[in-house]
Amino acid sequence: MEARELFEALKKIQEPKGYYFNKDEEMTLQLLESLLENKEKLGYMACPCRLANGSFEADRDIICPCEYREPDVKEYGACFCGLYVSKEWNEDAIEKEVVPERRPPEKIIF
Repeated sequence: MEARELFEALKKIQEPKGYYFNKDEEMTLQLLESLLENKEKLGYMACPCRLANGSFEADRDIICPCEYREPDVKEYGACFCGLYVSKEWNEDAIEKEVVPERRPPEKIIF
């Protein structure tokens, strides 16, 4: 699968739920490509903006769409990566802010 195919497949699933891809298509496709690379390397689509542990169980919370997406989009209009955004965010109807990391420090590897 290529990034464009993943884009089209996920768009059909996520938009009815109120989650849109970032209108910056170049960035969006790069993030989707990174998800596909993680799937090939790890066996699952770990968040491309976080360092995966390599264990499905340890990384369960950051498998895209991660468990932090919903509260991020609700509060900031975008997820941590900026891959998924609200309609208002894409329409520049809300202020764009840096989304803080919600993942607990004990799960973050350095």
